[in-house]
Amino acid sequence: MEIANRHILITGASRGIGRAFAKMCAEDKANLHIVVRNAVDEDLIKELETAGAKSINTLLADLSSRQGVEQLLEQLKDTPIDILFNNAGLLTGGLLEEQSLDDIYNMFQVNLNTTVHLTRGLLPGMLSRKRGKIINNSSVAAYMHFPSASTYAASKAAVAAFTDCLRTELRDTGVTTLLLITPGIKTRMFKEIEDLYGKTFQIPTEALSPAKYVQMIREAILHDLEVLEPSGLTGVGLKIAKYVKPLFDFEVARRFKR
Repeated sequence: MEIANRHILITGASRGIGRAFAKMCAEDKANLHIVVRNAVDEDLIKELETAGAKSINTLLADLSSRQGVEQLLEQLKDTPIDILFNNAGLLTGGLLEEQSLDDIYNMFQVNLNTTVHLTRGLLPGMLSRKRGKIINNSSVAAYMHFPSASTYAASKAAVAAFTDCLRTELRDTGVTTLLLITPGIKTRMFKEIEDLYGKTFQIPTEALSPAKYVQMIREAILHDLEVLEPSGLTGVGLKIAKYVKPLFDFEVARRFKR
């Protein structure tokens, strides 16, 4: 699918991958609909205008509640969204018994429930137009099951399963899906991993810049790929986790200490 002139909705657009993706789409002259939780970031708007966005619509929404997602969909009822990027996410981690239950519930709401809710809300319009793409941001954690990542990995595995099922449902409709099996990206969330997991597990350190990763996403969109997997050492680790799981589990156990 082309990016130029498309209406693109991006959740979690104020920083990290979402912000870099919005800038990349602006450079391709897209109509941007950026979802942020708090006040409008004027620096972000200026950055996107300078990059060349055809139009910019900023939407304030609290994605940590069902009501917040419903209110966002109400704002979008007359907007022909072509590409939905379900990017917003929260991180949880640590030994399960030490994780905050409130944090776990909030994480599942944003990472999984919001992804499903927004997709369900915008899909009928895409189907009626016979055009659309749904991009869901999963993670290598969906397949590489590290200790201290239990709840976060569960949410991302669910996103991957949801996208796989949807891909088949949408065959021959003109609407497609793109599953991002995202590796380590140099964002604020990546820095939080060490704090949450580092006490019990030796964390892999390989990471890409957001700018480099969104260029990979761009190529996947333009070539209508169904899945974007990482390369490098992370890509090797992912393949071992998927196809030689006993070896992966052995190495993980060696790095873990309660």
